[in-house]
Amino acid sequence: MGYKIAVAGATGNVGREMLNILSERGFPADEVVALASSRSLNTEVSFGDKTLKVKNLENYDFSDTDICLMSAGGAVSLKWSPKIGAQGCVVIDNSSAWRYDADVPLIVPEVNPDAITGFSKRNIIANPNCSTAQLVVALKPLHDVARIKRIVVSTYQSVSGAGKDGMDELFNQTRAVFVADPIESKKFTKRIAFNVIPHIDVFMEDGYTKEEWKVLAETKKMLDPKIKVTCTAVRVPVFIGHSESVNIEFESEMTAEQAREILREAPGCLVIDKHENGGYVTPYESAGEDATYISRIREDATVEHGLNIWVVSDNLRKGAALNAIQIAELLVARGLIKAKKQAA
Repeated sequence: MGYKIAVAGATGNVGREMLNILSERGFPADEVVALASSRSLNTEVSFGDKTLKVKNLENYDFSDTDICLMSAGGAVSLKWSPKIGAQGCVVIDNSSAWRYDADVPLIVPEVNPDAITGFSKRNIIANPNCSTAQLVVALKPLHDVARIKRIVVSTYQSVSGAGKDGMDELFNQTRAVFVADPIESKKFTKRIAFNVIPHIDVFMEDGYTKEEWKVLAETKKMLDPKIKVTCTAVRVPVFIGHSESVNIEFESEMTAEQAREILREAPGCLVIDKHENGGYVTPYESAGEDATYISRIREDATVEHGLNIWVVSDNLRKGAALNAIQIAELLVARGLIKAKKQAA
């Protein structure tokens, strides 16, 4: 007997992707329920070859539901996740609401699967920020071999990271450029069409943005608190797929060839690194794919034991929906939850 799964925020970009991936991967679910706010009540969303009618999150009874994939935003998660968890349903949350709570595990299954056992304190598991997820997938196998001292990360993040409104703004502005219409900026602080914006999320007192701080805090929580991290997060006019230029300083020697061999064998990683035109991956090619792609692996002669890598992944999948479902699969594979119908 399979599990009963709810997807909260089912009408959003990530919620729809969660439904797609649940179907694609054949997750052992007997029943899947689509949830959203009352505004989306009875909206239809696709699940495999089926169509689901959206139900209202606010009056839904979770007592017979096993897992809730939460992608309805931080404010909704803060309000509802503890209530859902109290009904015995495990929440896998995609927002930043619970990532830094000491009683909530922050999980990337390829990186820190053993930390998942801590979920029972609150019945909540946190999904990392989209840019952090792909970063730690690439760093973990290297860190296991040579220990990372410091990383300098520059992210090039697609507009889908800002939701449907971000994608619509890029589309509308690009069209406006070609037909000489006025360009309106609503979602982003400056024009995004044919431009890049070095600003994601709010500014903090030290001059960094919240997005940059997330990369630092989440990398330390999942990988190693001793790693020094600095980040610049940039929004780019790409619809899907985040890219990262990562400079790594190790405690001991790590050659480019050694790194390639390690990453070729690492779970979730796909190395495409040829020293020729097109011998690397761009975000366009990552869209719709599950892998974290690694290219441009080369030694940095300016520091001892230095390395540069280029990391690309579909932010709606590994950065959000896929990782959440991999967490659910981990719960099942380790026997950490049993289907309530089966238990009854």
